[in-house]
Amino acid sequence: MISLYFSDIDAVLLVKLIYLYSGILQIMSQTAINPDSFYQLIQSRKSIRQYTPKPVKKEIIQKILEQAAFHAPSGKNRQNWRFYVVQGKKRDEYLQYSQKSWLGIKDILKKTLKPSLYDFTERFFFTLGDAPVIIFAYSQNSAEERHYTSIGSVYMAVQNINLACQVEGLGCCTMGAPLEIKNEVDKFLGVDHNENLELLCAVVIGHPAHDPPKAPRKTEGRITWWE
Repeated sequence: MISLYFSDIDAVLLVKLIYLYSGILQIMSQTAINPDSFYQLIQSRKSIRQYTPKPVKKEIIQKILEQAAFHAPSGKNRQNWRFYVVQGKKRDEYLQYSQKSWLGIKDILKKTLKPSLYDFTERFFFTLGDAPVIIFAYSQNSAEERHYTSIGSVYMAVQNINLACQVEGLGCCTMGAPLEIKNEVDKFLGVDHNENLELLCAVVIGHPAHDPPKAPRKTEGRITWWE
């Protein structure tokens, strides 16, 4: 016959463990995501280039950055992303820079886009589709990490921004065009003194004013299997 004896300390510890375990189960149930919903979220993402005048609350942008972008993986866990949020008068001032960045890519797009789409894209660069928010994504580079790894870490955070916008009912468009005028953008944001800070892209955000079709995904030749 085996007798079990619990002291008062053991009993308190047991109760704490039960509460802890129930808390873990609750968290697991809350974070469980239906696989179909997950893939639908990813596939529903598309670039938006027309926005309504409705402003985006600062708390939402803060949430997107802190609860989505900041949780991306990063090389050596450096979390080397740096984000600069531009809105209001500062956003309006940037339009002249956006228009200048268009000059660096318009000839290439002239060859690849249909005339109507080319004209639409040109208008977007002159107005940014009236998006009220621009987030500039930078990498704080370091000799401790390879350059491409640092860059990749930031772009993974940017993808999280894209998906979080989708969940929040917002539209966004990731832009590489600011790199055409990188030095001027650095000065515009007051970061030209930091030689380790590298501009990678911008993301405009707002409430969608259109629902464009998503470009078909190309799959041929994109995957190679080795066994």
